[in-house]
This record gives sequence, structure tokens and C-alpha cells, in this order.
Amino acid sequence: MTDNGGFDSKLAHTVFLQKYSMNGLETWEDTCKRVVKYVTRQYLSAEIQNELYDAMVSKKFIPAGRYLYSAGRPKHQVFNCFLMKSMDSREGWAKLLHDATSVLMLGGGVGVDYSDVRAEGAVIKGTGGLATGPIALMNIMNETGRGIMAGGSRRSALMALLSWKHGDVFKFMESKNHSEELKALKEKDFTFPLSLDGTNISVSYDTEFFIAIKDRKHPLHKHAKKVWEMNCLQAFSTAEPGMSFDYLNDKNSLRNPCAEAISDTNNDRCNLGTVWLPKIKDKDELARITYLGTQFLLCGGLYTDSPLEEVERVGRENNRIGLGLGGFHEWLMERGYGYEVGPELHQWLNIFERESDAAAYIESNVLDVNLPKSKRAIAPNGTLGLMAGTTSGIEPLFAKAYMRRYLDGTVWKAQYVVDGVVKRLLDKGTPMEVIQDSADITFKQRVKFQADVQQYIDMGISSTCNLPSWGSETNNEETLKTYSKLLLKYAPRLRGFTCYPDGCRGGQPLVRVSLEEALAHEGLIFEEKEHSCVNGVCGT
Repeated sequence: MTDNGGFDSKLAHTVFLQKYSMNGLETWEDTCKRVVKYVTRQYLSAEIQNELYDAMVSKKFIPAGRYLYSAGRPKHQVFNCFLMKSMDSREGWAKLLHDATSVLMLGGGVGVDYSDVRAEGAVIKGTGGLATGPIALMNIMNETGRGIMAGGSRRSALMALLSWKHGDVFKFMESKNHSEELKALKEKDFTFPLSLDGTNISVSYDTEFFIAIKDRKHPLHKHAKKVWEMNCLQAFSTAEPGMSFDYLNDKNSLRNPCAEAISDTNNDRCNLGTVWLPKIKDKDELARITYLGTQFLLCGGLYTDSPLEEVERVGRENNRIGLGLGGFHEWLMERGYGYEVGPELHQWLNIFERESDAAAYIESNVLDVNLPKSKRAIAPNGTLGLMAGTTSGIEPLFAKAYMRRYLDGTVWKAQYVVDGVVKRLLDKGTPMEVIQDSADITFKQRVKFQADVQQYIDMGISSTCNLPSWGSETNNEETLKTYSKLLLKYAPRLRGFTCYPDGCRGGQPLVRVSLEEALAHEGLIFEEKEHSCVNGVCGT
């Protein structure tokens, strides 16, 4: 074991100890042993358990964070997120708040589709009053999340979705456009409350949208065009709202907070784990690890505690699992490929799809559980990607090198960092020109890659497209027309899209620098006298 506890970096080891190690005392091997033991011991042979343990220790397969944290605890709720729908009634609002509170307090995030809630100002016949609308309910949910440390260990994760046809959709798209004065207060004090500041927001687009925006004679054509243009402007300039697409899949409008889990059933759940491509030596091993990962998640569906009886019932009925892949970009660069789904990656994705389908079918029969309605989803996996020591999800490498800003006592310091993936590739003799990061990937490449991978994934892909800052040469009102047209072209093949323009929010701790500069000064730490931040908001 290295000084970093078996991880590639000190940061990864620190994150593991803080988030997942039982009482901060477990080693990574201890955690793997605990998770495999408690989740699978009733259902799998000792031989299979040993294979799963080896797969986890070598970081070829890592289940989602709630597994790492909760397995073996008295209350072992091991699913990351839950998917809900709000009803348009007093009872519906109360039920949503009750259900969400129960879920959040056991560590699960909550995504809610508010599309059935009547628009603000609509007449309420029973009382003679006027409806406050879905955004009011979203804010109530946001404040509920603010008051709950999910599972006692992390901030609550929330998502709000609203249909493109809803009467409040334009108010919704601007609901997080806070004034400069309010944003300044948030910069000074991160705990300062803003509306929906703990909630991701996304507009939902069904099949009718794609018909309406193309057919000028459609009664909703102008509305569809206006919604799309405004959504794109908001996304490319402020990051929100994102977009959820349900083309030819209209009933599956529910999403979890990161949008990789998809369902048509209220109180469904997401059951996640990831196979890390750069750790897999060949196609045979990919097939085996995929099979093992699917077995593990099926066992997790039987092992978990459920926060609600309805969650238990829906979970057993739908039995959705979301095995995913991670480390795509490192895998590509190792082989000298650009950021595209070429022939070899198509072969690997075919194996992943085939083996997860086969394992789900065979092992659900062995365990006497329902065949999962869905088997595959790709989560963002930022933290787990750090622990696995590779690029996260389908994301391109963020930056080859960066300056990391952090608070040391009361002094702000900065440090040059060369990304660990870059160092590993250079050590293997990968040519410098093959090593790319998000700044080298065009918007078209980024969207097309996600669409090409999506054809193998029966739920969603959670991924954030990093963009230059709004108003820059390559992200402005002129490029907006090109980007929005391109995104609309690929949208029917996507299940969601999110972007992040550089600097659109305060507190950005990483600043891109050239690889040459970072290599020349790697490890150098210096005081940042030219910058100042208040209350530690600007970095960690």
C-alpha cells in the first residue's frame, strides 16, 4: 500500500477517508470487504464474493457512494437517488414533502417532475383562491433540503423538472437569475439563502416538442421555438436550466438529481455502480466485470433498507439497475484515439450492453426477482472517478493542468497541479499531441459523443459540457445560434444535456494553466496576494 492508502493521489485518499471509510479508520480494502460481505453474502457464493472483492479493490468495479457509506450500518439505505412526481392537490403537495423528507434523511437525493401542478394564478375552485404554482412548491422543497443534512452526512441533492408546455415554463427558466446584489451576498456567505440554490432545474421535452418545432403549422410551433431559444440562452450563459429529452419515450419523464436515472413511476429509485474502462485489460475481462457488477446491483436491490413502503413496492416491481461505464477519455487517449466513438469503442460498448442484459436476465431468475426494467445508466461519478484515478463518466479531461486555490488557515494559497491522468499517460509514452482536455474538444464532438454512447444506455447519461465563459470568442450570442441548432439536431438521440460556462458561478477553485507552465512549477505553493476571498467561498 502506498502513502496515499492505495489511491493515486492524496486528495483521493482524503476524500475516501472523509466520505466512505467507516469512522475514518477503514482502509480501501476494508471498505471493499465490508460492502461485498453485507450486500451479497446472503445471495452469492463465496467464490463470486471473492471475485467482486478483487474487482472493487482493483477499482475495476465500484458501486455508488451510498453503497460505500451505508453497507453494514444499522440503517443501510444504499441507493443514491429517488424519482418523484408532484400531484396537483393539497394532499399531493403534503405527500411529496413527506416522502422527500423521509428519503433525504436517509441519504437519497430527490428528483421531482412538477409538470402536473397548475400554473401560478390559476383559479382554485374549492377555495376560490389562486394557485401559487409549481415554482412555489419547488422553493418549499428547496428549503426542506436546506434544513436536512442528507443521511446525516452530506447536503441534500434536489432536481426540479417542468414540461416545455407548462404555463410557468418561462418563469421557471429565469427562476435562478438572481440579482447581482443577491449573488454578491452569496459570495460573501455561502450559507446565504437564494431561491432554488440547492436545486438543479431542467426543462422536459417530449415527442410533441420535436414535432412542433419542425412543423410551422403546428399550433405550438411558436411556443416550442421560443422555449428552446430561451433555454439555450440560459444554459450557455448561466448553466441552468438543463434539458431532459423523452423523444419516443414520453412516459419516462422522471429523473434523479443528476438525470442519469429515468422512470415512469412515482417513488422509483436508482441503483448505481460503475465499471472503469482504463482498469480493464481486454474484452473478456470487460464481459466478466460487467456480469459481476450486474449481479452486485441485483443483490443491492434485495439488501437495501427502503425509506418508504411505496419505494419498496415500486423498487421490487421495476427493479431498475444502472450499471455504468467510466474513464472513457483516458481509455481513448491510451489508444491514441480522439474524442469519438470509433470501431473499437463500439465493440466494447456492444459487449457491455450484451453482458449486462444477459446477467440481468439470468441472475434475476436465480435470485427470484423481477427482470429489471432498465439495466444501464452513466452517472457523473466525479468523486468516484477521483478515487478510481481516471476521468469521470464520459467527460473529457477537464484540464491537463491547473492552479488549485485553497485556504490554509486564514491565508489563500495556490498550487500548480498536473492532472494525474496526464502524468500517467506521459509516463506510458503517450505523445503530447494525443493528450486532450475539454478545451480541445469542440461542442459538436462533445454532443455527438454523448449521443453515440447513449444508443447503448437504456436510461440516461449524466454529463456536463464545459464551455468557455459567456461573452467569450467561442461562447456568445453569435455562437448561440450554431450551438442551439446543433444541439436540437442531436437531442432526439439524447436523454439529457447540461453545460457549464466557465466562471458562471462564484467559488471556482480551479484555474486552467498551460501544461508546460505546470510541469515547470509542479508542486510549487505560493501565497495569493493578488486575490482575496471571504469566508472560504472561493476554494477548498
